[in-house]
This record gives sequence, structure tokens and C-alpha cells, in this order.
Amino acid sequence: MLINYFKNMNKTRKVLVGIATVWPISYMVIFMVYAISQFFLPTSKEAIINRLNSPPTDFFILFGLHLFTMLLMIGLLIFYITNVFRNDMVTKDKKILWVVLLIFGNMIAMPIYWYIYIWKEPEINVGK
Repeated sequence: MLINYFKNMNKTRKVLVGIATVWPISYMVIFMVYAISQFFLPTSKEAIINRLNSPPTDFFILFGLHLFTMLLMIGLLIFYITNVFRNDMVTKDKKILWVVLLIFGNMIAMPIYWYIYIWKEPEINVGK
């Protein structure tokens, strides 16, 4: 059943996997912009005191997004490694290479793998 799932992915599923694949990179950019902006935004004494006396909502939001992103990355890694071994478009000599790339360079390798082996339709060779 799992093999059929990979082979029969419709466009909607491919797009959803693509969005999930791009989220960690997007989140990293969003987080860095937010973190750097905290150093340069002017704050008054009253704002600092109010922040110290209230619950840190920014922290809870960032913690939730971090946790979500980490769990998503683990799920994506499992999905992509499984896909490497079940996908007939990946040649046998490249399977181990893709697994190593996905494990060590996942944020860069996952979108590349998604585009090459999931988004693109397999070419059908018609006999001449």
C-alpha cells in the first residue's frame, strides 16, 4: 500500500509535501528576521517593565513553532528516506548518496529531491 501511495501521488499531495519541505527554510528566515529585529527595535522603559510583568507570549509562540518544525523535519526525513528506497526513478547507485545527503544536508537536499523525484512526472519512454 505504501508503494502505491508514492507512485500515485496526485498534484495536491505533491504540493502539500512541497510546502512542508520548504517550511523549515522559511521558518529559519522568519526566526532570524525576528531575532535580529529585537536588537534594533526601540523600546521604552515602560515596554520593558510590561514585558517583564506579563507572560512571555513571544517565547511560547517561538517554542511552539520550533517544536512543530523539529517534529516536521523528523517526519520529512522519514518520508524522504522511505521514498528514496521505494521510488523507481532513483537509480540504485544513487540511493545511498541521496540518503546521506538527506540526513546531513536535509534543509537543502529535501527541496532538491522533492523537485527532481516527486514534483517532476516520470518520463514515459515510447518505443520507436
